[in-house]
Amino acid sequence: MINGALLRDAIISAAITINNRKREVDELNVYPVPDGDTGTNMSMTIGNSVGELKRLDNSVTAGEVASTAASAFLRGARGNSGVILSLIFRGFSKGLKDCTEAGCENFADALEEGVKAAYKAVMKPVEGTILTVAKASAAKAREIALSTNDDVIFWKEVCAEAEIVLAQTTEMLPQLKKAGVVDAGGMGLVIIFKAMTDIFAGGKIAVPEQPQQPSEQQDSFRTAVSEYDDEINFTYCTEFMVEKNENCPDPFMLRAYLETIGDCVVVVDDEKIIKVHVHTDNPGKALQKALEFGHFINDPRPKIENMRIQHENKVKEAKAAEEGLVPAEPQKQFGFVAVAAGHGLEAMFRDLGVDIVVKGGQTMNPSTDDILRAILRTPANTVFVLPNNKNIIMAAEQAVKLTDKSVCVLQTRTIPQGISAMLAFDESEGLAENRLNMTKAFEKVSTGLITFAARNSEFEGHQIKEGEILALENGKLAFTEKDINKAAVKLSKKLSKGDISYLTLIYGADVTEDSAEKMQQLVQSKLGDKIEVMLVNGGQPVYYYIISAE
Repeated sequence: MINGALLRDAIISAAITINNRKREVDELNVYPVPDGDTGTNMSMTIGNSVGELKRLDNSVTAGEVASTAASAFLRGARGNSGVILSLIFRGFSKGLKDCTEAGCENFADALEEGVKAAYKAVMKPVEGTILTVAKASAAKAREIALSTNDDVIFWKEVCAEAEIVLAQTTEMLPQLKKAGVVDAGGMGLVIIFKAMTDIFAGGKIAVPEQPQQPSEQQDSFRTAVSEYDDEINFTYCTEFMVEKNENCPDPFMLRAYLETIGDCVVVVDDEKIIKVHVHTDNPGKALQKALEFGHFINDPRPKIENMRIQHENKVKEAKAAEEGLVPAEPQKQFGFVAVAAGHGLEAMFRDLGVDIVVKGGQTMNPSTDDILRAILRTPANTVFVLPNNKNIIMAAEQAVKLTDKSVCVLQTRTIPQGISAMLAFDESEGLAENRLNMTKAFEKVSTGLITFAARNSEFEGHQIKEGEILALENGKLAFTEKDINKAAVKLSKKLSKGDISYLTLIYGADVTEDSAEKMQQLVQSKLGDKIEVMLVNGGQPVYYYIISAE
């Protein structure tokens, strides 16, 4: 049986492991467009639970760990892969409810519950993805639970089955087969399950990878200092480093002096330097005494911080965070939350009546908690949410389940769709009528995107090189180009076929105003007078141009 402390450590270790390997998972994304990336989203989702799990002591039950983790996963869920992962672990919360310890049958129940929730949440489930790997894992778990009560054997068999099915995803989806890779979400799930199994089998919690490993001296210094983080007996946290004089006295004498004027004293030295940390009301005396041992160096410079002010600020921040979860008093019938990135787009949505703009989009998917807080801050009885990105819709839908407020998530997949939906809102109409009219409006909008290839790829019959210009028409790759302007003109012409009256060019942060104005003139000359071409400074990242045709 697996107790709460062991399950807690397993999830923490899994979070560290997927964070260490997130780039490996990110690189499996076959779609060449800059993306929020599966590994990063899954890492941020499970990573949201680590702080809360670490606060649980060893007497915690398995059910309490599962419940704590599931709640944190859900609030931290980012992107579709993150939401699906959170739903799988919500199954743990249900399957292990009231369990002091969890056995094979409990985990089999948990996996089945999680898979059901994940499939139910996805509008059009696609096999060959994380869903397939999760479903196969749950089926194997049920089978193995009938033949063994050894938790380690059980989890090793589940992981082995997950790996087998993961390898098969390459053949299940054409795009994976062409690229010769497995599904990224499925890979992330396998990494998480295997990391948990290692802990169940008696392994140690994974160690976070650091860009630069600190020296033994620096590491011991940080460890010692961290022990005092919550103690405030003196006002100033004082840190400095001195290079020793030729006839430097024993650093122990410096430590002895510092202990007479403060606490939390840490003095670390080697052949050349002395590094000091002390909490004191007299930082000047500490610095003056240090000059007897050596001279200050410029990098890093001495640092003196008022800990009482820092503590007050942390309390204020914590209070503000809590207040973010208290619903605002309704001042009107309808309110709006929209997701967008770029100063121009954010301003545009506010001008259209959006109450809260959540910063995010491609490459930076907001979490369920980000969207929830925006919903609660909106002073309205009913809140419309416009995700404006296909990879954010699921997170928005999960936020709805965390509040009693009336919330309507519109399935807007692009910025132009979100703008069109807002323009269709009629204050005199009710919820049902507005939902219908806004949906009809955004479904009529065609969206073009001009961006760049984030990686080499073979996709939809195109051999794509990293850095090449990509043109997407309604979410699908239309063509590739080497020149941004040529791509924008060509895509504008494609979008203008049919009954189109307006075409809007929304230019991004990497396009100058002068270039954008010339582009507007060029496109207008190509399309003639029947279609009006408008220009908007969106300031968005990733996309050179977002093109709206309606």
